[in-house]
Order: sequence, then C-alpha cells, then structure tokens
Amino acid sequence: MPMEKERYGNIVEIDLQLFAGDKDSKTEKATPKKREDARKRGQVFTSREMSSAITLLLAFSCIRVLGKQIYGEVASFTEKVLSRYMGDMEYIFNLNNARVLLIDAVMFFLKTAGLVIAVVLFASLAIAYMQVGFVFTTETVKIKLSRLNPAQGFKRIFSMRGFTELVKALVKVIIIVYAAYLGLRGEANNILKLMHIGAGESGAYIINTITSTAVKMCLVLVLFGILDYGYQWWEYERELRMTKHEVKEEYKQIEGNPEVKSRVRQRQRQMSVKRMIHEVPKADVVITNPVHYAVALKYDPKICDAPVVVAKGQNYLALRIKEIAMKNNVEIVENKELARAIYNTVDVGQAIPPELYQAVAEILAYIYSLKGATITG
Repeated sequence: MPMEKERYGNIVEIDLQLFAGDKDSKTEKATPKKREDARKRGQVFTSREMSSAITLLLAFSCIRVLGKQIYGEVASFTEKVLSRYMGDMEYIFNLNNARVLLIDAVMFFLKTAGLVIAVVLFASLAIAYMQVGFVFTTETVKIKLSRLNPAQGFKRIFSMRGFTELVKALVKVIIIVYAAYLGLRGEANNILKLMHIGAGESGAYIINTITSTAVKMCLVLVLFGILDYGYQWWEYERELRMTKHEVKEEYKQIEGNPEVKSRVRQRQRQMSVKRMIHEVPKADVVITNPVHYAVALKYDPKICDAPVVVAKGQNYLALRIKEIAMKNNVEIVENKELARAIYNTVDVGQAIPPELYQAVAEILAYIYSLKGATITG
C-alpha cells in the first residue's frame, strides 16, 4: 500500500453516482413522504384532456337535450326585443325601461345558458376532485424568477414535455376535424334544403345537427383523454422516482431525527396507556403500594393458567388506575412488596411468575370470597 501511494499519489474517492444521468439513476418508486411533499407543493397527477373532454361532452349533451327549449327562448326573446324595444315608435328608453330590459336579458340568460353553465361548473369541480381530491397550496402561485429567465423558457418549450404537448395538440386537432367531417358528411343535402323551409324548422335542425356532431366529437375526445390519463400517470410516476441514495437519505432523516423518534415514542406511550386504562374495568383486583405503584390483575382459567397483568403504572398513572378501578367497582388491595414485585418483573399482557402464585392466590381467594365465587383451575 505505501508503494501504491508513492506511485499514484493521493487518491481521491469519487462518488460514481455523480456520473449517472438524473433520470436514469432514479430507479426507485416514490416513498409516501415524497408523494406527500409533492402534493403540498401542488404537484399532483391530473389529466386536463380528460377533464375538458368530459366537461364538453356534458355541456353539449345538455344543450342537445334542451335544444328545443333554448331555441324557443331565443326566438321569444328576439321577437320581444324587435317588437317592444325597436318596433314601437312611441317607446322611450329611460331608466325604468332600461331596468326592465336588463331583467328580461338576465332571465333570458338563466333560461338558456344558466343550466348549461351550472352543469359545466359542477362537472369541472367533480372531475378535479375525483382526480386529485382537495388540494390547497400557495406554492403554485408564488413568483419564481426562474420562470422569467428566457433561457429556462426556451428550455421548457423545446423539452421532451413541450414536444409531447405539441404532438398531442396536433393529434387532437386532427381528431376534431375528422370527427366533424364524419358528422357533417351526410348532412350536405339537408343543409341545402334549409332555404326552402321555415325559420323555426331550419333553426331547430341546425341546433340539432351542431350538437349531435359536437357530442360525437366529444366522445372521441374522451377516448383520447383516457389515453392521455394513462400517459400523465406514467409521466407523474416517472418524475417522482427517486435514486437509491435519496431513499436512504430520506430513511435516515425520518428514522434518525430525534424529534421524530421522540414523537413516535410519545405516541406509543399514549396508545399503551389508553389500552391499559381500557382494560382496568375488566380486572379482578388492583394491587397497590399504595401511592407509588398500582397493578391490575385478571384471572381467566379459560385463557391462561395464571393471573395476567392487564395494566400497571407508577405515581400519576398508578393513581389513575386506582380511580378507574374505584369507578368500576374493582377491588383494590394494598400490598407494597407484591405490587412492587409484579411491577418490576411482569410486563403488561404477561402472566405472573410461579414464585408469586401463592401471594396472588391468597388475594384472589379473598376477593372471590367477598363476591361469593371460588378459584378454579
């Protein structure tokens, strides 16, 4: 080894991970913590194509169902405007008439577009909630100077994601145009006949044809949205992937953090105390020190051949066990040596050792004699 040092000089250790590509080295699935952190930043999995396709489908379906009603409201409102506000030469446009006109316009809007807008809003919120749930974050609206950097802007535009979005947009345009062509191809002769029929029939036909074609286009877009949904899920999972080094560091950060460990231990102690307190009313007897120690025992020959410690505590917890026992009419017996011995040698959920059988049996015999029962087993 000394000769090798003289030959090669000082050897510097280099982490080979530094030479690995960022995407290629991320081979591990995202941890729950990584996903939660991404969600807090507003980085969630969603498909805009799916959302917009379903929303448009519901909107045009609603228009198609209400087509006759909408056309009737449009004709009625148009006739009212032309006859009352423009055809009447004695009509004076003043503040009162302006208010009446505004009310008529609002009612016309609610009768025609109100329901459609309500359906669109509800559908948008429902689809967003089904995809990502409720997410509130201010990270996405914060001003980042990197977004104002022209170099970064060109990098985003000419990145693989930008190219993918461009291809998706072109494919979507082609799909829409082709679907519209298929929908209107068989209507060419009927469109030419519109000049020979009444305005009412022609208007209803136009609305029906447009909405029917739009619904077919939206159905095709929904299929496209399903494909985009799968792609967005794959892309989201790929972006969240982690390197093995990141997984190890995160594990060290969580498991090695003293504060986290302290909180975990505190939570475990709290859960343990709750379970013990819940078992005290089921105990046969509580043996006390009388102040510093309290041990609750339960004897069930069907479960165990010896009495089992269901709860134990010291100081404040001992007083708490005694309080619960008194409230639930559990007998309390004072025996300093026995209480200390059981507390120091037996864990909760374990049976007492054989050397304590005699002392505990005498106490249980006394308890059962008070209740008129006998020890069996």
